[in-house]
Amino acid sequence: MMQYRAYLIGENGVFRSAEAFEAPSDSSAVDFAKRFTRLGKVEVWQLGRKIAVLDSEQLCPPLPEPSRPTLTRQ
Repeated sequence: MMQYRAYLIGENGVFRSAEAFEAPSDSSAVDFAKRFTRLGKVEVWQLGRKIAVLDSEQLCPPLPEPSRPTLTRQ
């Protein structure tokens, strides 16, 4: 397991808070950090290495509802 941090980035580009966690790989760390995007933009770091920048869910338009099949009566 490797040590990672997910940094919540404020609108002014300054770190607002950080969450330290462990993950087995970079991709697992990114998947874990995605849960914080509901609060804003997130940067994922492993020591001094930036892994990813994740956009805020607030900036993303909502996904369309999946269409439901219509029931027909016979």
